Amino acid sequence: MFNTLYKKPYYTLILATILSTIILWLPFIFKFNSINGIKRTDLSFQTIEKNWDGPLYILVAKTWYNIKDPLLKTTPLGLDMTYYAAHLPLYPLSIKLLQPFFGYPKSMVISTLITTTILICFFYFFVTKLKLSTQPLLLSLVFLFVTPRFLITRSVGSPEPQLLLFLLISIYFFIENKYFWSGIFGALAVMTKSPAILLFPAYSIYIVAEVFKKRKFVAQWLYLLLIPAGLLIVFIIYQIQYNDFFAYFHSGDNIHLAFPPFTIFNHQAPWVDTAWLEDILFIFFFYLFAIITLLPKRLPLWGTEKLQNLITPKHEKVFFYFLLVFFISIISVQHRDISRYSLPMLPIALITFEKFFTSKKFIIALILLLPAIYLYAWNFMLHNVAPIADWAAFL
Repeated sequence: MFNTLYKKPYYTLILATILSTIILWLPFIFKFNSINGIKRTDLSFQTIEKNWDGPLYILVAKTWYNIKDPLLKTTPLGLDMTYYAAHLPLYPLSIKLLQPFFGYPKSMVISTLITTTILICFFYFFVTKLKLSTQPLLLSLVFLFVTPRFLITRSVGSPEPQLLLFLLISIYFFIENKYFWSGIFGALAVMTKSPAILLFPAYSIYIVAEVFKKRKFVAQWLYLLLIPAGLLIVFIIYQIQYNDFFAYFHSGDNIHLAFPPFTIFNHQAPWVDTAWLEDILFIFFFYLFAIITLLPKRLPLWGTEKLQNLITPKHEKVFFYFLLVFFISIISVQHRDISRYSLPMLPIALITFEKFFTSKKFIIALILLLPAIYLYAWNFMLHNVAPIADWAAFL
């Protein structure tokens, strides 16, 4: 059986994604009284459904930002109706499409699971097609577990798997010179979460560098204007529903960028509220090391190497600019949850260090730490819940 699955990598990845998620759900499905010494008498699958920010996307799926909707006027969770403008429409659309079959809360979680499964399978395709790893299946399996925050994010109501999927597809088409499709999926990413707009400056830097080098502009690059057009569509929706084109920027304390960089190290900031932040430094180290590793090659003054060995491949240039732009934004985020904000960079960083992440030593360490990863996830999920006493607004 296992030999057959190994020969059919997509089956293996689908099975691994679903099983690893179900394992995380088990204590909630069976209503455990305690997890790792954390005593709870109210555990159920609703605990998963209550994890932030999932319930907020349910309300968007039910009301579509309509400020006249009676549901928003009741201010569920005590939030002003304009707050939902920070939660973009594409993930709620997936919830709405599944709702007739599963209801809103279950559709929210099932949407995340379906998208994660597609994401992991596409990651495998991406790495295999572009020949970016000698062990693409193993690297894809590592993707599922390598960061505990991603394990949580892909198992609750969350737009991040959808965001990562559209980003990765856009990058793939960009590398393959299919700029129309790159623009389309970049726009879908932007309509899922606003940080995806950083794709546009990343691609723009690549284009400027190419124009400067080759003195030639490729007309198809103009298709990449579809990416900011995606954000324009969202703002038009807000103009119609909120009568406020810039409702996203008026949604409250949702834009966590602060200057100068590294203001995350301020325990008095409202979305930080702790001085225990050394893990964030490790995150910064990891992604900065990936950027340095991908620095475009330069012709050595003393070398005799063949020219083709000195040219930076297109995918490495794209990866470099993508990580660089996202990293600059991440170090300017003033929010404790940097591990979630940095997830868009994770697939590219995994590919950059694929030899390390598929080495026997790393795999042994990962397997030994899997119990700790799950315990971290359960501990986080028990804490990160919305205060929902009455589910009527979410059903």
